[in-house]
Amino acid sequence: MADLDIFEGLHGAYPRALYRAMGYQDADFSKPLIGIVNSWSEVNPGHFHLRQLAEWVKQGVREAGGTPAEFNTVAPCDGIAQGRGMHYILPLRDVIAASIELMVGANRFDGLVMLCNCDKIVPAMLMATARLNLPTLFVTGGPMASGRIGEREVMTSDVKEGMGKLKADKISESEFFAIESHACPGPGACNFMGTANTMNCVTETLGLTLSHCATLPALHPDRQELCLASGRQIVRLVEKNLTARQMLTRESLENAIRVVLALGGSTNATLHIPAIAHEAGIDLGLDVFDDLSRQTPLIGKFRPAGPYTVIDLDEAGGVPAVLNVLSSLLHLDLPTVTGETIRTRAANAENLRPEVLHSLDAPLSPEGGLAILHGNLAPDGAVVKQNGLVAGMLRHTGPARVFECEEDLENSLETKTINPGDVLVIRNEGPRGGPGMRELSIPAAMLTGMGLNDSVAMITDGRFSGATRGPCIGHVAPEAFVGGLIGLVKEGDQIEIDIPERRLDLLVPEDELARRRVDWRPHAPAVTTGFLELYNRIVTQANQGAVLKA
Repeated sequence: MADLDIFEGLHGAYPRALYRAMGYQDADFSKPLIGIVNSWSEVNPGHFHLRQLAEWVKQGVREAGGTPAEFNTVAPCDGIAQGRGMHYILPLRDVIAASIELMVGANRFDGLVMLCNCDKIVPAMLMATARLNLPTLFVTGGPMASGRIGEREVMTSDVKEGMGKLKADKISESEFFAIESHACPGPGACNFMGTANTMNCVTETLGLTLSHCATLPALHPDRQELCLASGRQIVRLVEKNLTARQMLTRESLENAIRVVLALGGSTNATLHIPAIAHEAGIDLGLDVFDDLSRQTPLIGKFRPAGPYTVIDLDEAGGVPAVLNVLSSLLHLDLPTVTGETIRTRAANAENLRPEVLHSLDAPLSPEGGLAILHGNLAPDGAVVKQNGLVAGMLRHTGPARVFECEEDLENSLETKTINPGDVLVIRNEGPRGGPGMRELSIPAAMLTGMGLNDSVAMITDGRFSGATRGPCIGHVAPEAFVGGLIGLVKEGDQIEIDIPERRLDLLVPEDELARRRVDWRPHAPAVTTGFLELYNRIVTQANQGAVLKA
């Protein structure tokens, strides 16, 4: 027999009976069933307020004649997981996506509202959205307010850089404690332009949220009406059968990449957008980012690379204002969940703070924030946030300092054995070799805090925080674990970095590299049991989005 709606007919009696146990009534069973996918969590400040947002969304669903049913998925915090816990964070992206796919498949919802806010949860929900292709609307949770120490604005990135300043005796213990105590005054995503806010801007650019959702502060009074309106709108999407893949297209993903590049967004977008494209059946390689970066000027620079926060971006007009500034570069005749086109959203917006969002005629830089490097050290690509570099480090050649894992590097930073001019090579941190492709944001920020980000480069097959600044080159592919050249680098080897020419090269003769290959063996992963053992066997390389392929 044909698959019926979950509450329909004789076979619907069992689900109806079970839903009645939770307070649902007969009238609820004839309405569109809307899954409220909530990632509320008490271990992630970016998601701590989503329980209230879910209640408002459900109210909106009911007002529009739908039946809301909420379920949860996990939501890790990258900041809390720093160090050993970071092995588990990128793998959780794919676990979250699978958990949503399986729950929705089992429960046969008519439409979905995705409540999310942070680094791996937003892309995971976008991946699930692409797989399921149901009417879907996102409500992202917005940025956290900044803290204050007197007149000084502080945030989470200041804590990381403060660690380096403390180690370098540039600040006192009491000054550091003040930063730690005031950096996070309440719930919301860290309000620099890291992965969370980058992916929230991506989601709005894709047309999957109501206008202004991405940058509206987490606790802003307008959040209630935004959530109510989102709940009402998902019911209309179900009635119109406007499904997610109508907005997840090659053209909309190119728009999203341009917005990332124009705002100096997270390097992690080069992992997540290709993964979303993969789930939507779209071939989108790493070099698309570089092609578009050469054509997309940098129009905004946000903490820690610049003076402004994502709340400043909201005051400038948010993503609609960005679309307005970039409109001549975008695919405009694309749909959104409200029925209006991207063209209409852009045309109805205005740049309210030109000092925050520059025009295309007077950009901060003629190129976008990210660059993709190639060369013998990264034949399949490596990623750098070029808008976070000082000019003197765009080209650099120096001796390799080799570290077999993040902890080895941190030990050297603790003992202050890093010298100006060094090129720090941190390997065995890739998707398979880590496993889990850890984020090395703490050592990168410590290096900045120690005042070495204008003279020392870092290269890794792992990744960095989306808000890292300085010459930090990550996502080197292929990684050391699978035989990438980064695994053959020796202490003192000369490494040449040329970001304008997009080159990353190990200056060692090929005959010497051939001798090294004979003796090379893969490094043992740090975790060899449980899900990470499976992940190690089936995850692809960073240039392929680190997706799972059996």
